[in-house]
Amino acid sequence: MWWKREAAVVVFLLSSAAFGTPVAAVGDSPPKARIERLDATTRAAMIGVTWSEGCPIVLDDLRRVVVPFVDFDATPKSGTLIVHRDVSVNVGRIFESLFAARFPIARMDPIEVFGGDDDASTMANNTSGFNCRLSFGADGKPTKRWSQHAYGRAIDVNPVQNPYVLGGGSVLDPAARPYLNRLSGAPGMAVRGGVLVEAFAVRGWKWGGSWRSSKDYQHFSVTGR
Repeated sequence: MWWKREAAVVVFLLSSAAFGTPVAAVGDSPPKARIERLDATTRAAMIGVTWSEGCPIVLDDLRRVVVPFVDFDATPKSGTLIVHRDVSVNVGRIFESLFAARFPIARMDPIEVFGGDDDASTMANNTSGFNCRLSFGADGKPTKRWSQHAYGRAIDVNPVQNPYVLGGGSVLDPAARPYLNRLSGAPGMAVRGGVLVEAFAVRGWKWGGSWRSSKDYQHFSVTGR
């Protein structure tokens, strides 16, 4: 049964808050990820926004993963990532490890909150997963290929601190320009050998910061694309 394979072991204590929900551990246990099938409300929010007929996967292939994170004020919160069911357990464990390391994440909302607009999500410094869209080229324009986000097998983390660098070394979001210096060691950055990159690497995910041409420092995927 799917729920036996994918159910989490601890349920969060939640209350409403902007840019993530405050989270508390149960007793002395650290908070754990929670994996859910998409309910009717989530499906309704996605259809025609982040998913539509013709996308390379169906909604039943996706899961809603509620994970713990700490924000840039070191406040524990929970956020939601929509990902493919076959990576949902690993995604939960990746973000549990980031929470344990207190790696800061600015915001984590499904991208339908932004009307499916990747640029809006990026400029809000939002960490996100599934979005049925095409990939972008070195010029920042869509290609004719599905993005790995369209399969629910890619996650973008802190896109301001970890920008997509266009050909020529420019970025679309002015707020990301200070982070073109990858040696600064600023909080929230993905750097080779750092907490964020290693948390994904130990689960077999690959990092866009390792690409030879344009760099996508925010981008982690199963396939490396």
